[in-house]
Amino acid sequence: MFSLTPVLVAVVCILIVWIYKNAAIEKRKGKPQARADPRLWVDEVLRDSTDFHQEEEDAEEWQVPEENVDHIPFSHTRYSEKEMIKRSQEFYQLLNQRRSVRFISDESIPMEVIENVIKAAGTAPSGAHTEPWTFVVVKDPGVKHAIREIIEEEEEINYKKRMSERWVMDLKKLRTNWIKEYLDTAPVLILVFKQVYGLAANGKKVVHYYNEISVSISCGLLLAALQNAGLVTVTTTPLNCGPRLRVLLGRPTNEKLLILLPVGYPSREATVPDLKRKPLEQIMVTV
Repeated sequence: MFSLTPVLVAVVCILIVWIYKNAAIEKRKGKPQARADPRLWVDEVLRDSTDFHQEEEDAEEWQVPEENVDHIPFSHTRYSEKEMIKRSQEFYQLLNQRRSVRFISDESIPMEVIENVIKAAGTAPSGAHTEPWTFVVVKDPGVKHAIREIIEEEEEINYKKRMSERWVMDLKKLRTNWIKEYLDTAPVLILVFKQVYGLAANGKKVVHYYNEISVSISCGLLLAALQNAGLVTVTTTPLNCGPRLRVLLGRPTNEKLLILLPVGYPSREATVPDLKRKPLEQIMVTV
């Protein structure tokens, strides 16, 4: 009767594993390699973390972009140097009065003003002119309160568990916490969603390049437009609230909440922290 010694058993096992691995490698060599993502990015740091990845196998789901668009003469108003300096100084002084205000009156505001400031925000540049933004305006008291309940529930967890001790300490000087009364009192809430990808009329998906950067620029214009109209707001980024708020507001899955702005007039008792902005020499470099 033939018997295997322990050493022989070990040798046989090693031989079997070696044969199996070589066979798997040869099998992989015979398969065509998948091509790299055809969409190139200038810098991975600028690539949106929630960007929708177009896979080669679902390429038919994506809309083919327009190749030709008519170009028209550009109309421009040129000012004298004196007028340019005057206008730029006045605009700076207007925006330098902007503050983040957490005490907002429940006094109603003209809806036409909200429509105009959102139209102004919609003039922002965007990657390949995809305009990847949705502005949801909430006026209904019941919906506003539901938004507040979701945010305060998550924010309490954020302050007590998710946020670092340093983060919480840095916010102390602002006297802010998870209680967000302005979500009820502000006559209007504007929730700004970024569209990770768009949808064409035929149902195909449209790639939205640099969607987060594009929408962030739009939000900057919105803040300037609100200041110009004499309204106040505070820029909030509800941590871990996005999916629940998206469902509450009936927004599609291709939209992700970026910021929430309570908008209105300041309340009579409104206060703001006495903060100073950096001087020009700390924020501007001339080469």
